[in-house]
Amino acid sequence: MENTVAQRQPKKTDNNANKTEYYVTLSIAIVIGLVGVFIRFVPDVVPSLSQSTSLFSWIANIAILIASFIAFKTVFAILGFGKK
Repeated sequence: MENTVAQRQPKKTDNNANKTEYYVTLSIAIVIGLVGVFIRFVPDVVPSLSQSTSLFSWIANIAILIASFIAFKTVFAILGFGKK
């Protein structure tokens, strides 16, 4: 009885987690989020801006929402949920 092994092609894996573009995008999202956090506390540090506390809060909240959206979108792309 002859023992034969069928030749097969090697598996091709696309490891999304190693792409540099994902790390750059996540870094940008982190920076945007940190800027949003710091903007929120500007009126507490500079007393002359205390009249604009609401405006700074709105800007900070929008920046944090944008950063969160970018971060989630990038993480889901790394995990492969963005593929069709």
